[in-house]
Amino acid sequence: QVQLVESGGGLVQPGGSLRLSCGASGFTFSSYLMRWYRQAPGKERELVAAIDTTGRTTNYANSVKGRFTISRDNAKNTMYLQMNKLKPEDTAIYYCYAFLGSTNYWGQGTQVTVSS
Repeated sequence: QVQLVESGGGLVQPGGSLRLSCGASGFTFSSYLMRWYRQAPGKERELVAAIDTTGRTTNYANSVKGRFTISRDNAKNTMYLQMNKLKPEDTAIYYCYAFLGSTNYWGQGTQVTVSS
């Protein structure tokens, strides 16, 4: 059974940090490209960050560049998103996404709320 399970979300003050994790099972994690998406209330889902299978190549949305870091540990079947200098506009549900060709999987999401 394929599973992507996000964790690490929560409530944080502006300027704070959170580290999201995405644990994978049921498929060959190391073969899949991985992404983090987010969706704020009333807005479309947007791509936040992407990482290749080796972890050597990453890409970020302009809105998070310099503040967020995506990484993966293929030995642990886990992807991470380190989020620093959080802003209220980062408030959203964060989803992990795995894809290989036409096969893709979504996690259930984890809520991140940035508020004082």
